[in-house]
Amino acid sequence: MPVARALVVLDGLGDRPHPETEGRSPVEVAATPVLDGLARRGQLGDVVVVAPGVAPESDAGVFALLGYDPVRDSPGRGVLEALGVDVPLASGDVALRLNFATSDGDGTIVDSRVGRTLSTHEAQELAHALTAADLLADDGIHAEVRATVGHRGVLWLHPTQGGPLSPNVSNSDPFYEKVGGMGQARRPETPRRCPVSPLDATREARRTAAAIDRFLDRAANVLAGHRVNARRAMGGKKIANELLVRNAGSLPERPPRPFAEKYGVAGAALTEMPVERGIAKVLGLADRYVGPMGVDRDQGYRDRARVARELLRQFPFVYVHLKGPDEPGHDGDAPLKREIVEAIDRSFFGPFLDGLDLASVRVGVTADHATPTILKGHADDPVPLLIAGAAVTPSSQPVPTFAERYASAGPLGHRTGADVLPLMFAPAVGGA
Repeated sequence: MPVARALVVLDGLGDRPHPETEGRSPVEVAATPVLDGLARRGQLGDVVVVAPGVAPESDAGVFALLGYDPVRDSPGRGVLEALGVDVPLASGDVALRLNFATSDGDGTIVDSRVGRTLSTHEAQELAHALTAADLLADDGIHAEVRATVGHRGVLWLHPTQGGPLSPNVSNSDPFYEKVGGMGQARRPETPRRCPVSPLDATREARRTAAAIDRFLDRAANVLAGHRVNARRAMGGKKIANELLVRNAGSLPERPPRPFAEKYGVAGAALTEMPVERGIAKVLGLADRYVGPMGVDRDQGYRDRARVARELLRQFPFVYVHLKGPDEPGHDGDAPLKREIVEAIDRSFFGPFLDGLDLASVRVGVTADHATPTILKGHADDPVPLLIAGAAVTPSSQPVPTFAERYASAGPLGHRTGADVLPLMFAPAVGGA
């Protein structure tokens, strides 16, 4: 009987001990009976997703877990975000991931996500105003802002004269550093918007960097006078008076090798955010975009479990991306991260595994990166890896719970992201 495979990526799952979760990690203290049972039927290990010392963004982590080089193969976070919301990128265009942010009167970034209270509708209003202002018309560049989810968006630069633009420019976002096609987290001592610099000596890179800086300066004036921010200020909310952009990219001349060609099987993706939808498009995975989580968390996870099971009936490989654990990690909310991990166990893995024939399905569970709540940001910490199901010999070691410290001592050992798909597709895992 053919074996189907499902890789479930829990965004930002990895964590560290926290005083608000009994001095243990939110993952370890969470009640996860379903994952614990799956771990006892399979094998645990841990994964340095990209490389030691690299705290990857989600797109880089997913590329690595799917067996691609995030520096060489990724077109960049900006392109992935743009493709995820159907921006019609053309050759010579540049796209950047954008955050609406809050800065004080001195230019210090006080919140890079506007307190997570900026609604998608408010962001869309701001984006329409920024696009309508045509802020780079005198540079021969059409600059469009696409709001996506909450504080997130895309800056799309399309040259109307003067030739193509270059993605070889640095970030204005002080919290992320660009390395090739990959972004990695950093922790600035004084978070201020960074000047955008060319990363090579070409005229195109110099032009693009200067244009982005001009756009960001001019955008601040549009944002300062907008009715959305006036309403927010009157309501005592943080205002979206700053834009942070990062990980510029352009359509690649040579796209990465399609997933089906690389592994010899068709694949599908269940995605919640535009960046993962963009990854699915770039790699040729059939995408089921379910969008961000609604108010009813448990119902949302049950719906995702149902869609994942549908995809497993149609495709031999399914990648599932669940955003949940990452946001409380960034917000430093360890109790909420614990609650979300418990909800995923109860309402996603419970129905997903219910009646699933593990003799014919291999299930992998891991994370695209760690987001320790004690740090409020991404880290290079190893993340748990669990593989169970078809042709996986259960570990002889006792597994108290699915958590970081038990995964680090598991029989799968210490792996890199590039090892995960070979394990998922290996004829057998464990045993003699």
